[in-house]
Amino acid sequence: MSSGRIVSIDIMRGLTLLLMLFVNDLNMDVAPAFLGHMDAGVDGMGLADWVFPGFLFIAGMAVPFAITNRISKGLTQAENIKHILYRTVSLLVIGVLMLNTSRVDPELTGISKNLWALLMYLAVFLVWNNYRNKDDKPFTVTGFRLAGIGLLIVLIFKFKSGQPENEGSLITGWWGILGLIGWGYLAAGLTYIICRNSLLLTAAAAALFLGLNVLSSLGLTAFLDPVRPLLGVIVDGNVPFIVISGMLVGLVVKKSAGNGYKPLTRDLAIAGIITLAAGFLLRKWFILSKIQATPSWGLVCTGISILVFTVIYVTADVFGKTRWADFFRPAGENSLTTYLAPDILYHLIWMGGLPVFFYKQSQFLPVVIGGSIIWAILMVWLTALLKRLGISLKL
Repeated sequence: MSSGRIVSIDIMRGLTLLLMLFVNDLNMDVAPAFLGHMDAGVDGMGLADWVFPGFLFIAGMAVPFAITNRISKGLTQAENIKHILYRTVSLLVIGVLMLNTSRVDPELTGISKNLWALLMYLAVFLVWNNYRNKDDKPFTVTGFRLAGIGLLIVLIFKFKSGQPENEGSLITGWWGILGLIGWGYLAAGLTYIICRNSLLLTAAAAALFLGLNVLSSLGLTAFLDPVRPLLGVIVDGNVPFIVISGMLVGLVVKKSAGNGYKPLTRDLAIAGIITLAAGFLLRKWFILSKIQATPSWGLVCTGISILVFTVIYVTADVFGKTRWADFFRPAGENSLTTYLAPDILYHLIWMGGLPVFFYKQSQFLPVVIGGSIIWAILMVWLTALLKRLGISLKL
């Protein structure tokens, strides 16, 4: 385990992405409520309320392994910080662009929403694709990337929403899913640079952000309002807490190399149960709410993630049973491509008026759920196909 890849990290990342594709595609007017998101003021959770924090958690778990790997290749601390900042900015940019696709005013912008979105995704793949021949054909690859940057600039300047907010220009809003991941990754990456492999210091960082989340939920962080327009995700604490909690578990797994799996699985199971219990305890003061990003919701989701990872770890890394996960592992290994590819198809299908989503119109529950399951699986297979064709995003 010390030198090999932790297979369960890729598997759980792939599982959360598969579930994300599934719940994002569901027609919740027909599907049962427990599969979707709870409303902001409702004290409760559906499957969709765990999927995103589950991904944040596993993204945090990968941080110690990824940065340690870069250090082993000779990267300095300054170079690692530069890499963290580059990935963060990239995720923020893509997240904000995705967030604004629904705000395009076709008449003012001069192109339809679907076309603007498709051109934006084309530019994203041109800029951030992991080109196979980048070393052999550096000028060609640079040309593609410059073309992508140019296209993004044109799209940004052409963008008009026709809304008063930000005078009709792009808004950061809640930064979009990728933007939230970016802020969480920034907090976790810099925490690891500062704390390195210290469990105590990393746990203190997680506790700090949990404390911020509690104070924010109580309305006691008004003094941070001046920085909230830019750093709101950080100072509100919830997303960084979940990601750094995942990083803490990743450190525990990393440090357990050579000590056998039984002590590790025992410790992880205890940690998961305690975290769950803490979340339900805080429920006395804070409802379970993804939309409100309450500390009780963050703790419960983290506890679930720890226990889910423990089961996958024992199954895959201890007993070597991985074939059951083969069909969605490509999603975990190419997570950004997996997340973006369905959006591209959505816009192509909507623009062409193709009757692909007929299952969404059905009132027959098995058709609705079965259609979204098939869609999610096809998107994972599409990711694997794109990878074979040399199309795979890497930040």
